[in-house]
Amino acid sequence: MIGTVEKRVRIGTSGWSYPRGEGRWNGIFYPAKPKNELELYSQVFNAVEVNSTFYRLLDPQTARTWVMMTPKDFAFAIKLWQKFTHPGMFKKATGAEPEVTQADYDDFKRGINPIAEECKLACLLIQFSEWFACTPQHQGILSMLLRQFQDYPVAVELRHASWGEKASETKALLDSCGAGLAYIDMPELPGTIRQELEPQRLLYLRFHGRNREKWRTHEAAEERYDYLYSEEELKPFAEKVRGITAAGESKILIFFNNHVRGQAPANALMMARQIGLPPTATVRAEFVKAFPATKDAIKEIHIPEEKEAGQGVLFSA
Repeated sequence: MIGTVEKRVRIGTSGWSYPRGEGRWNGIFYPAKPKNELELYSQVFNAVEVNSTFYRLLDPQTARTWVMMTPKDFAFAIKLWQKFTHPGMFKKATGAEPEVTQADYDDFKRGINPIAEECKLACLLIQFSEWFACTPQHQGILSMLLRQFQDYPVAVELRHASWGEKASETKALLDSCGAGLAYIDMPELPGTIRQELEPQRLLYLRFHGRNREKWRTHEAAEERYDYLYSEEELKPFAEKVRGITAAGESKILIFFNNHVRGQAPANALMMARQIGLPPTATVRAEFVKAFPATKDAIKEIHIPEEKEAGQGVLFSA
């Protein structure tokens, strides 16, 4: 069973670099001044969801650098550019009109192709907002994106309740291009989708946290993701994942987006233990102190020598 889970499941976090602010990882998951966060991150997890590609096109050389600094079996889930999925946000951020051209698609593909060419692309994530309802116009937008990226593995995150209410239509649309529907755990609010975790060829789980109070009303965007899942909250998902891996051929990707103060890596490690992955990570003593529930999910606690304190050391050799 452990071998089956290890082969089919990848677990990580949404993003790996949170160096500033109240929600920073530095000094908790990383040293206070880490030299290379991605390299350190990839010593703990075998996959990451890339958030930066939502805000800007990925430079191919940056992609090549990521490939080189991560282990051979490491994989990236790449979030689609906001110009494709959130035109209002794109215009507000850039001041430019969000008219999408074929050149935009080509430029996005050019940026991620160094990752795909090295077989390190887990999938693309097409994420829509909770206000993106299942209308003929929006179905057309989704269909166009699926056709554009049909040569890549794709998962689609749909948050509006109407996509679940028209589940058969949604499934048919995704199936037509071999895409998977992302399962999301977030606060249950009026108008948000209701889902059942079911087997599919590409099963993509995103844990946003359950901070209902701050989800739609907050001063800083990170406030909505300030949430730590308990062992009991994770157990039902772990049980489902174990059952799905035992029964079928699903490829399963699990990412935690509740990133504030290192809560995402803590919950990712807790989930890995619950679904049966053997502990392999060596983490900082400060991290285990902040998240005692991770103790059984790690292999070793690293307490750096005093002389190492300023050298960006995270893990023992």
